[in-house]
Amino acid sequence: DWCTNIENTFYCIGSVMGPHPYPEMVRDFQKIIGEEIKAQLKEKEGKLILKSLKPADRVILRDEHGKEYRSIEFARQLQNTMSAGGKDIIFIIGGAYGFSDEVYARADGKISLSKMTFSHQMVRAIFAEQLYRAFTIIKGEPYHHE
Repeated sequence: DWCTNIENTFYCIGSVMGPHPYPEMVRDFQKIIGEEIKAQLKEKEGKLILKSLKPADRVILRDEHGKEYRSIEFARQLQNTMSAGGKDIIFIIGGAYGFSDEVYARADGKISLSKMTFSHQMVRAIFAEQLYRAFTIIKGEPYHHE
C-alpha cells in the first residue's frame, strides 16, 4: 500500500514531479489531453452552432484572421449585405479555441475587430458598439470621423 511504501510511491498534484521518466511522461500526457480537449470543445461548439442556424442564414464569423474594417467601411458592408435581402445575418463569436472546420465551411465571411486578442466578453461589448455605430452611420446620423 502506498502509505507504508513511501520509497517507491510517486504521486503528482498539479505538478510534474518525480524521477525520470515520470516528468516527461506526465508532460507529454497532459499535452495530448489538452490538445484532445481543445479539439473536442471545437467540435461540440461547432455542432451547437450549426444546429442553431437556418439554411438561409448569412453567417459571418468574428475571427482573428478575418477582414478588418474601419467603422464607415463596416457600415457600408453591412448595408450592402442587408440590401441583398433574403437572409438573416448571423454574427458568431468563436470560443477560446476558434471554430470547427465545419463552421468555417458553413461561413459566408469572416471579420476581425483587431489584430489584438480580446476576451470573449470584451469582443461582445466591442462588437455590439460597432453594430450600434454602423447603424447610426447607415441612418445618416453625424459621424465625427468623416
